[in-house]
Amino acid sequence: MLVLALDTATPAVTAGVVELTGNAVVERSVRVAHDARKHAELLMPEVLGVCADAGVAMRDVDAVVTGTGPGPFTGLRVGMVTAAALGDALGIPVHGVCSLDAIAAASLAGGPVPDGPLLVVTDARRREVYWALYDGEGGRISGPHVETPAVLTARVDGLGAVAAAGGSAALVGLPEWEPASPSPAGLVAVAAPVLRSGVLPGPLEPLYLRRPDAVEPGARKRVSEPAGRSAG
Repeated sequence: MLVLALDTATPAVTAGVVELTGNAVVERSVRVAHDARKHAELLMPEVLGVCADAGVAMRDVDAVVTGTGPGPFTGLRVGMVTAAALGDALGIPVHGVCSLDAIAAASLAGGPVPDGPLLVVTDARRREVYWALYDGEGGRISGPHVETPAVLTARVDGLGAVAAAGGSAALVGLPEWEPASPSPAGLVAVAAPVLRSGVLPGPLEPLYLRRPDAVEPGARKRVSEPAGRSAG
């Protein structure tokens, strides 16, 4: 199964083609650009680029996986709307996964695991961070939440976290683990059980955790597909 993976929940604009087999998740191509203000301009060129890099046509893709945040309103919806549009155009399912889960999955894949919980922390702007706590197998223990770095740092001992990943990991004073942002392999690894099962996904549900900085007239927080088709 070939999967197109996207994420725009962080300042990194990420796209990749991932091959999912019965027991493995293999990245065929990856492109990552870092510009928190140009998600819309950068994402589709990246999508076309990773398909070209992998030597596949868009019509060869079997599914799309997109990060659903938490993330800032404007950047996050770029990835989700793009994923929904591609799924509709290609007639393939679109799966949404928590972007923090994808960071945890990539951080814990194929190597030693911490001797305690892993904390994933990303930038939420407004001098706040998004965070979630994971066990050594990538299972989410708590979160996602949004609060100031000072409040989170004060909680670290109580959470029992021994390492941190994500773009804002340095703020909490724990040993830092890669990656800083969701990878295509991490996104697909989180979605893999559903992808392999063949179960159709439900609607995409963005994880904003708070109101957007600017609410557009008539804006809705749910990313919906045209009538007659759902994507998730």
